[in-house]
Amino acid sequence: MRRNHPVQAAAAALAMSALTMSLSACTGDGGAPAPGSTPPTTGGATSASAPAPTTQGTSSSPAAPSPPQAPEVRGRIEGLQIPWSTVFLPDGTAVISERDTALLKSVTDGRVGTIGAVPGVVPGGEGGLMGLALSPDFASDRYLYAYFTAADDNRIARMRLESADGSLRLGEPEVIFSGMSKASTHNGGRIRFGPDGFLYVGTGDSQRREQPQDRNALGGKILRLTKAGAPAPGNPFPNNPVYSLGHRNVQGLAWDSQGRLWASEFGPDVNDELNLIQPGGNYGWPEVTGAPHRDGFIDAETVWPSTADSSPSGLEIVGNTAYLGALRGQRIWAVPLAGENAGDPVGYFTREFGRIRNVSLAPNGDLWALSNNQNPDFALILRLPR
Repeated sequence: MRRNHPVQAAAAALAMSALTMSLSACTGDGGAPAPGSTPPTTGGATSASAPAPTTQGTSSSPAAPSPPQAPEVRGRIEGLQIPWSTVFLPDGTAVISERDTALLKSVTDGRVGTIGAVPGVVPGGEGGLMGLALSPDFASDRYLYAYFTAADDNRIARMRLESADGSLRLGEPEVIFSGMSKASTHNGGRIRFGPDGFLYVGTGDSQRREQPQDRNALGGKILRLTKAGAPAPGNPFPNNPVYSLGHRNVQGLAWDSQGRLWASEFGPDVNDELNLIQPGGNYGWPEVTGAPHRDGFIDAETVWPSTADSSPSGLEIVGNTAYLGALRGQRIWAVPLAGENAGDPVGYFTREFGRIRNVSLAPNGDLWALSNNQNPDFALILRLPR
């Protein structure tokens, strides 16, 4: 099993103490971050005074990734209500899901329009209309995929998104995958097509702590599906949609330039995570969090010891930088990447724009960040360093 960086003993003790107390608090929708909270670290170190993280390999260590430069605010799109996910059509139109209204909104040339409501959505707590993904063959099949909370479960449906008379029209939904357990919190919800053309799904444990370690349960997993919702060929467990396990509440999925999958994940009251995902890998929840070097589990690459600093939601990788929206942390984290190694995170716009639910790369190279609970919410348009 691949092992990562050493973790400072204090962080490991904190994580195990938290687990012993059976913490089940959800960090995704908590209050504002506490003043003076602990800074994030990579590879499990817990403070600036901790020993420098080590790197893998038996020869020379790779150079530490350079700190990313600050994005520049270009503007904002007003008039949204708890936006959750953004995808971009081939013509540059943004399609945004609203969790509680179940509406799909469009943004064209800065103007917000309403496409329609997704049938069957039953919002509640952290559930509702969540992740969106465009079919890899959208130009021919016009399929938009949506992850949402229904009456009895979380499920994925696909709908044709037709264009007529200059407007977008939503077709009837076809449920392609269902049975992911629901709860008031920990519903997961992020979906994304990978470079291999398969649909990756981040689920939460839905407050059922027995699910993440059970290969036959859908909660607390990253799933890998065909476009029609079947287990994808080559999955690590035969005839099983599970791609990785031992997750608490996966909120972001993105691939780096070499095709490696990374995922962001909520911790309990400690140890938010950025993970490098391996097929069949076990990331420890609820047995461990963070990077404690426990045999049989894969350590996180980046750990935020205090969830008040992060609660990382949507994830995007641009060049050699991973950008994460932070909910409780109310900022955008930028984590430099060098191969399989993550450098020191840098936070931008701390408490300037509220809780950041998601970040998405637009076709023109801008980064769209979705605010939540600003009444009204908005999409922040950022120019990334070139």
